[in-house]
Formats: sequence, C-alpha cells, structure tokens
Amino acid sequence: MTMNESPIGDAPRTTHLRRWLWASALLNLFLVGGIAGGTWRWWAHQTEARSVATSTQTGTPTGAPAGGSPATARGLRFAADGLPPERRQAFRTGLREVRREAAALTQGSREGRAEVVRLLAAPQFDRTAVEAALARTRAADTAVRERVEAHVVDFAAQLTPAERQTLVQGLAAQQGPFHVPASPARR
Repeated sequence: MTMNESPIGDAPRTTHLRRWLWASALLNLFLVGGIAGGTWRWWAHQTEARSVATSTQTGTPTGAPAGGSPATARGLRFAADGLPPERRQAFRTGLREVRREAAALTQGSREGRAEVVRLLAAPQFDRTAVEAALARTRAADTAVRERVEAHVVDFAAQLTPAERQTLVQGLAAQQGPFHVPASPARR
C-alpha cells in the first residue's frame, strides 16, 4: 500500500468527522445568533432608557418621542402634553376629580349596558325595557360627557391664547368629544 492510497477504514472516520464539523458549525451559528440577539436587546433597552430619561427632562409622556406628538399616548389626559408642566398637572388633576365625581354615573352606564345585553339575550324580547335601559345608559353617558367638557372649557378659560392653541391641537389629536376627524377624500 502506497502513501497515496487510503485504507478502507478511513471512510467511516471521514463521515464521522463531517458530522462533528456540521454539529460544531450549527452550535457556533446558534451561539452567534444568541450573542447578536442579546446585544440587540441590550441596545434596545439602553435606547428606551435614554428615551425615558429624555421624556422625564422634557416633560413628554413616557414612550412618546421627545419633541413630537406621542405615538402611544391616547386619551384626553394627554391633550395637555404640550403645555407647561404645572398647567398639564392642573388639567390632569381636574380630569381626575371630574371622573371621581362621576364614578356613580359611569358605573350606572356600565350597568345599563350590561342590562341591555341581558335584555337582548332574553328568550322573551321586551322592547320597552330595552329602550328604557338604553335611555338610562345614554343619560348617564351624556352626564359624564357634559362634566368632562365643562372641565375642559373651564380649564381653557384660564389659559393664554398661545397655551389655548396648544391645548386645541392636543384635543384635536385625541379621540373623544373634541376630536376633529379628517375630511373625507372626494372622488
């Protein structure tokens, strides 16, 4: 047997070695993916932490881009985000008080909706009872809305014209009674 000839016993050894090389390559690929994923998560967390620190300093809501309209800020309480911190706090405190005072009305509205659902699902349909429950629910909803709107108007009366303009922009961007929908496109 010469040096260039391979013994018959090398074929299984080569196959065995190839399997180990493939296993090693897959393990290395898994490790590289894990390290890259961990680095990405760390970087994303650091970016978020910087964003929170910036929003705390600038007064924008957490999770919102600094200096811009909040992407995730929804609800009437965020309408005053463009105002100075003391005005923003006064607006939110007032809203909190209005909602606290209207808690019984809100609960009545919830109960009314549950009653409407119960009445609609009943085997015997009672139109008069459904309409009465809807009227009670509507009255409670309207009373809460009137109180919230009165607070917004009272608050706006205390603002300077520039602050009032900022509040109007915030209100228009929110969903709710002051939302200004985009006009429909004409065909």
